[in-house]
Amino acid sequence: MSHFTHMKTRFQNLFYLEKALNKLNIVNKQQEKVNTELNSYNANLVIPQSNGYDIEFTWNGKEYELVVDMSFWEQSHPIENSIDKVAQQYAGEAVIGESQKIGFQHVKYQQNSDGSNTLVLERWNSEK
Repeated sequence: MSHFTHMKTRFQNLFYLEKALNKLNIVNKQQEKVNTELNSYNANLVIPQSNGYDIEFTWNGKEYELVVDMSFWEQSHPIENSIDKVAQQYAGEAVIGESQKIGFQHVKYQQNSDGSNTLVLERWNSEK
């Protein structure tokens, strides 16, 4: 018997979430959904698993929840570690993307041996 777990996240931007998964070499695909009652569109991200019990990031109206049947978790790391890695990469992608919108340029993104990341951005002031 399957019991799906819905884990709340802070992932609100599909673009940054997809980018984070790709940078972590986590195979994923977009699954488009149209809500006919409200005639609205959203996309979920699906992480396929060989056992057929895929992992989904599903939009709940505020954020992308992780939906998974814990008994069929087939990833290389435990779920908590996997979510932490995705969250850390997502945060870096969001900082880079949003800072570029206000004129910063991404100079360096480094993963350190202690698990932390170093991110260097720069912006030149053209005013004299």
